[in-house]
Amino acid sequence: MLKLIRKKFRNSDPDRFLRVDSVKADLKGHSVRGGAVTVATEIIKFLLYLGSFAILARLLLPEDYGLLGMVNVVLVFFGLFEDLGLATATVQAPEINHKQVSTLFWINVALGFTLFLIFAALSPLLALFYREPRLIGITIALGSNFIFSSLSVQHRAILRRQMQFASLARMQLVAMASGLLVAIAAASYGMGYWSLVILQLAMSITGLVGFWSVCGWRPGLPQWTPEVRSMVSFGGNVTGFYFFDYLSRNLDNILIGRFWGAQQLGLYAKAYQLLMLPIQQFTGPISGVALSALSRLREEPERYRSYYYKSTQFIATLGMPVVVFMFVALDKVILTVLGEQWLGIVPIFRFLAPAAFLGTFTWTGWVYQSLGRGDRMLRWGVISSTVDVIAFVIGVRWGTLGIATAFSLSQLILLIPNFVYCFKGTSLKMSQLAIAVSRPAIASIGAGAITLGIGQQFLNIPNVALGFLVDCILYGLFYFGLWLLLPGGKSTLLEMLQTVKTLKSKPKEALE
Repeated sequence: MLKLIRKKFRNSDPDRFLRVDSVKADLKGHSVRGGAVTVATEIIKFLLYLGSFAILARLLLPEDYGLLGMVNVVLVFFGLFEDLGLATATVQAPEINHKQVSTLFWINVALGFTLFLIFAALSPLLALFYREPRLIGITIALGSNFIFSSLSVQHRAILRRQMQFASLARMQLVAMASGLLVAIAAASYGMGYWSLVILQLAMSITGLVGFWSVCGWRPGLPQWTPEVRSMVSFGGNVTGFYFFDYLSRNLDNILIGRFWGAQQLGLYAKAYQLLMLPIQQFTGPISGVALSALSRLREEPERYRSYYYKSTQFIATLGMPVVVFMFVALDKVILTVLGEQWLGIVPIFRFLAPAAFLGTFTWTGWVYQSLGRGDRMLRWGVISSTVDVIAFVIGVRWGTLGIATAFSLSQLILLIPNFVYCFKGTSLKMSQLAIAVSRPAIASIGAGAITLGIGQQFLNIPNVALGFLVDCILYGLFYFGLWLLLPGGKSTLLEMLQTVKTLKSKPKEALE
């Protein structure tokens, strides 16, 4: 028996989990199915969150959520350094072997323990700052999540590299459902804020077990090599970009809160949340699929260009009409969903809308990361963050509208330099990208203008909900109508619909 076990381990090939030949053979199928599964998973997670929140809100006090919120501010910041970009390094590498991934694994584990120790050491300071001694235990408990997460970083990265998004989705849903069930049980037994802590821990532990079970790869001993050094450098550059981006994207909240108070900050934060809705719900989930696919095509410029243009066009086709429709009908959305007290966010959102519109197709991060150009990504992050900071500092003088206008103007100013710098040295062309996104841009803006004009001139529906429904129908009809009228619009739409049929094909499993 022992001889058979030794023979099995000698003959096993851990590098098989890292090869991507089968992915390349059916890249379109993996991409379409991966995108569909990821979007569906986000919808299910959102519904689970709503349902669980409705239950937990009846079992817990606002104070319980407030305690977790105090810790989460710092937790989110530390999360920027959680994997040091090494997951992306594994996903995008053209060739990678077992020894290299094993070394990255142990670096992630060491980093996870380090973040936990730092976070735990900060717990008395947080308790002192908020004058809340209960935060010590909460901070230490939540900090342990860095350890659990670090143990599965490379397993999740391997699944993404192999474009096994169905496996990732299953584990995410199982982890979330398990955590919610345990949290509801804990809250029912009167554990208060600890039930929310248990929720996070249960999700992390269940996810750790799940990802190890679906990904057969197991780490070996670390071995520092020049290739690993290059990957760590790449990951550090990617992390640096997100660090500067985080600072600049949160400065607006800090400035509004400091100079204009909680009420204006609340309105601005809600408007920004609505601003990010189309980007997070439609483009965010697909982005992970696109990065994995583009990383497999980096040595095939023609296929790389085609995939990038088509993916950007597809996301713009989904995101642009949502942004424009919300710009046109946001007052009805607010009255229907949030109530009259939130109407103050309408002008703020409309000044933020140009930034949201541009955000539906400025996916330069795909290019930097898939081509291994983390150094250029970091340099651009420093430049763009500096422009954003200057714009916010100037705009805060005019309050929330000034900040919103400053953000949109900064994104507009950076638009062309962003693509010029990103595309330099690649096979991508701005002119081809412009052609790809021109149809959804023209159709969405045109449909918005027509819907707004008809609503103001001919429609006066007193029932807000009914008026919102009419606007939805009109906008949808005009959007697709304009698509069909544009040169090449009909063929492009048919091509997108044809792509959906790929979902019916049987996926090829890459991890046996």
